[in-house]
Amino acid sequence: MMLVVGLGNPGEKYKNNRHNAGFIVIDELALKWGLTWEFNKRLNAEVASPPTADRNDKIILIKPQTFMNESGEAVSRALNYFGIKPADLLVIHDDVDLEALQFKTSRNSSSAGHHGVQSIIDKISTQDFTRLRIGIGRPKVEVDGATRVTFEVEKYVLQDFPSDLLEVVKKQGIEHLLSSLNL
Repeated sequence: MMLVVGLGNPGEKYKNNRHNAGFIVIDELALKWGLTWEFNKRLNAEVASPPTADRNDKIILIKPQTFMNESGEAVSRALNYFGIKPADLLVIHDDVDLEALQFKTSRNSSSAGHHGVQSIIDKISTQDFTRLRIGIGRPKVEVDGATRVTFEVEKYVLQDFPSDLLEVVKKQGIEHLLSSLNL
């Protein structure tokens, strides 16, 4: 079995935020597979799972309903509840250190300052899991005639994706996710 987690903040207010890239992509996968999200109170997460004859091939999708920086609690509970090892965990999340629309899969790496990922590492006591990082970039501004990258992270990640980029994140995100799952 495999646990696939999309990171984001719950609620309509955050639905299309850059920080919700994980929710956006996992929602697209659930839509593609015709799955319905159900809230699991014990996990404090929305859960969707495609029916399969072979339990070993089962993929469980979750969206923690905590705020981003507390995602580790729901992920830890889900791993325990479903009896899944961290080695079989894939976490989808935004990354300001990657250019916009750049996707990168990594394994056994630090949180690189992402508080949602750090929360997971802290709660499951390992960083040995797979991550699909979705680049959201950093805005460039002109200062004294030179273009520089400067911004306040919290404000930037909580801004909505422009609509054209949102559609590309959905399309390319699902392709990269399916590739990460070897499907």
